[in-house]
Amino acid sequence: MKYVIGLDLGTSAVKTLLIDRTGKVCLEETVAYPLIQSKSGYSEQDPEEWVSKTKNALKGLLSKFEGNIEDIEGISFSGQMHGLVLLDQEGNVLRPAILWNDTRTTKQCQDIYNKVGKEKLLTVTKNPALEGFTLPKLLWVKENEPELFKSATTFLLPKDYLRYRMTSHLATDYSDAAGTLLLNIKEKKWSTEICDDVGISSSLCPPLVESHECIGTLTLSFASETGLSKATRVFAGGADNACGAIGSGVLKRGETLCSIGTSGVILSYENNADSDFEGKVHYFNHGKKDAFYTMGVTLSAGYSLTWFKKVFAKEYKFDDLLDGIDTVPVGSNGLLYTPYLTGERTPHADSVIRGSFIGMDASHNIKDFVRAILEGITFSLNESIQTFRENGNVIDTIISIGGGAKNDKWLQMQADIFDASIVRLKSEQGPGVGAAMLAAVGAGWFATLEDCAEVFIEKMQEFKPINANVQKYKKLFSIYQQVYFKTKSLNLELKAYRT
Repeated sequence: MKYVIGLDLGTSAVKTLLIDRTGKVCLEETVAYPLIQSKSGYSEQDPEEWVSKTKNALKGLLSKFEGNIEDIEGISFSGQMHGLVLLDQEGNVLRPAILWNDTRTTKQCQDIYNKVGKEKLLTVTKNPALEGFTLPKLLWVKENEPELFKSATTFLLPKDYLRYRMTSHLATDYSDAAGTLLLNIKEKKWSTEICDDVGISSSLCPPLVESHECIGTLTLSFASETGLSKATRVFAGGADNACGAIGSGVLKRGETLCSIGTSGVILSYENNADSDFEGKVHYFNHGKKDAFYTMGVTLSAGYSLTWFKKVFAKEYKFDDLLDGIDTVPVGSNGLLYTPYLTGERTPHADSVIRGSFIGMDASHNIKDFVRAILEGITFSLNESIQTFRENGNVIDTIISIGGGAKNDKWLQMQADIFDASIVRLKSEQGPGVGAAMLAAVGAGWFATLEDCAEVFIEKMQEFKPINANVQKYKKLFSIYQQVYFKTKSLNLELKAYRT
């Protein structure tokens, strides 16, 4: 039997999947690494953590593998988007990586609008200037760490740095490059015009490749440290959301994905780059060649649960925390939550806004709070679905993956709030499976990703909306949408007190 490895470099951990030619996940290994949050709004990681923890994950995976190492024919990647890794001429990392959920760059976003113009930026990159994107981070380093910036000769996205350390080859794929605000989405090339407008050299931008392209083979040192064969082919891979779409079979118009991890995503396939959402949602290149997708993002989706457990419910396991939420009625007994712990992305591009519990009273217990959090996360994602529908997209079936697909009650909640059928996959590890599918196609196992999806992806269960709940949630959703506007000015005043 032949195998490929899908490697998912996430925000909190790296996950490795060993998958055979039938699409079976034979082995998996996950290793966590820490965030560096030195100030409010700052979120960084040491890129060396990605490398060392990936080595540990691969060693752990292979320690359980009883086959021939030479039968592992390829490895590819899914990676957290937007993160800035700066390298000097010798390929050394110049500073900790600034991550996608870092919100320090509000000034730089305004600078981009002043220098490029909002209309031009949307025309070229299809996306507004948001704090999470890569270009504002580059400009922040240029402004605040000028001597360090002068030493930079290239930037990479997180998975691309890991792949560089594995192969010694510099590159990024179109789906990850699309999240930098430097790529001409339609023409699939770096925009030298935007680089010139903001005053950075286009030479900082790495070579561009397709997600299924072979970048090279493993270096001797990386192979020997992990137990892999030096002959293992390494494929470019894609952005986590593009890989999540591939690994969920979202490969044609009309297909939609809900992915709930640290952040939450609603993603819809697009055939071309001609649709105009006026920057209300993200518009990126797909991991599938010459395809695109639109995407809405909730920054603190699963993270809302992680935060609540850490602060208020340390003694609970996650499964225990969610157990019994079905005993709490729709609306959480009058308790409403907005998941703006680190600001918000869609539809409110706002780095200052913060989360709220509205309607707390002495009768509420921990299950009310947990259900309110789940409802709030799902309401936030529903705002993206609402935008897609208002622009003519038909959304009646949604594939759900990530942490949000592991609990039946939450899946039913998604069906009720989204007013759509929710599909659970037999294997819901979308990004890692998507990365493995890119390796499988790159290795020649299949002619197309669609052919691969026929073998690798299997639907397991479907949740239909319950009409009575749909109607209740429509009323509650209208209340939820008011909270942002009624707390925005309060959060602006509170900003001065954050440390």
